[in-house]
Amino acid sequence: MCGIAGRILNNIGFVGSDLVALMDAQSHRGADSTGFAVYSLPFPSGFKVCLMGFDRKNMETDLDDFLYILREHQSDFLNSPEIDETRASHYTARLRIKEPKNLERWIKEADSISNRIEVQSVGRSLEIIKDVGDANTVAAKHGVRKMQGTHGLGHARLATESNVSPNSSHPFWARPFPDVAIVHNGQITNYYTWRDRLERQGYRFMTDNDSELLAVWISDQMSKGLSQEQALRRSILEIDGVFTFLIGDIHGIGLAKDRFAMKPLVTIEGGNQLTAATEEQAVRKVIPEHYQVINYDGPALTQTWAATTLQIAVWRLALYR
Repeated sequence: MCGIAGRILNNIGFVGSDLVALMDAQSHRGADSTGFAVYSLPFPSGFKVCLMGFDRKNMETDLDDFLYILREHQSDFLNSPEIDETRASHYTARLRIKEPKNLERWIKEADSISNRIEVQSVGRSLEIIKDVGDANTVAAKHGVRKMQGTHGLGHARLATESNVSPNSSHPFWARPFPDVAIVHNGQITNYYTWRDRLERQGYRFMTDNDSELLAVWISDQMSKGLSQEQALRRSILEIDGVFTFLIGDIHGIGLAKDRFAMKPLVTIEGGNQLTAATEEQAVRKVIPEHYQVINYDGPALTQTWAATTLQIAVWRLALYR
């Protein structure tokens, strides 16, 4: 029942605003929580980090402990954390950090305080914002409409198995792979089998949400030499269940749809842009003109949409200047 969305612009723009519109149009599919993954200009050095703390009263202590772990890994804050200004018991923080000596080792140690503070995303470009409530509630709380970038993902969640909480919301970061996020509509029936295999390889999962598995599974396959397109095709053969998911990275967005084709997705493509959503009425909120709507309604479908040449040139300039 969940709703998902993806958006690629042909230049830097207010992609956050478009994602909010896409998810607001699909709020009837699930208003337990809403989330956004926004890819902005890559940070030329270090990483962007989004994290969530579970007790605002202990925020200062939590962030001090987080900073201590960073410094143990030869990293540090590069700016003061930006904290959401609400009265909710939990809090979110966005910050930039110096690149740790070893990202994987750092995040494993940072996860040791995950009962108090949890890293939601790490990337040179990616920032994940998610919380309980519908699209407008989350967007107003976290300033999503003002977020600029080139592409992103959105999700409206109807919780079916795992609990309703801010950290159980989508999108999920592919821990510990930087700049990879996923949104998913469906259910994975061999979730525990694959989770056990991946945990034996050393991966850690922060929730019992089956969507988190997909992000790590695809990234693990790519770390072993597969292209994203090859990993998406393999997921259809190896992952059981009914699913349609979108995976984002710094280069663009990929799609996989299971062999039963029960979870819909439509797109409007053209002009080096992409607008994708579970429902046609959602994409028309962003692209109202009479562009052709493509219905990805067949079984065992995969697709990738790359960033435009202009975007890649801008990214490279930001990374290497």
